Amino acid sequence: MFVKINNKQNVYFRNIDNNILEFHIAHNEGNYFTDKTHLKELEDNDLIPIKYCDEKGDITNLSNPNGSLNNIAGIFNKNKNVLGMMPHPERMSDKICSDDSGLPLFLSLMN
Repeated sequence: MFVKINNKQNVYFRNIDNNILEFHIAHNEGNYFTDKTHLKELEDNDLIPIKYCDEKGDITNLSNPNGSLNNIAGIFNKNKNVLGMMPHPERMSDKICSDDSGLPLFLSLMN
């Protein structure tokens, strides 16, 4: 699946050149949902750093693999130092295992 980076003002994504990343997903029936008040808080405080998209970066219902609210693939806490996300970049951090498309996220954290 592809995700689009919406917020690079954080340690997770600030050093990543691309705005679109490809990550594996493995959540079975899981998806993100919340109430309208919390969604507004997330949006108003720029706490939604990544959303599901297609390979071109278009955020559509078809690019949403699990029915996650507003294509949300990950959210931050208020301090933007904790990221909760559904995709699994750790499954794509070494070419020996599968692919290294997830590596930029970890390298960004290290730098």
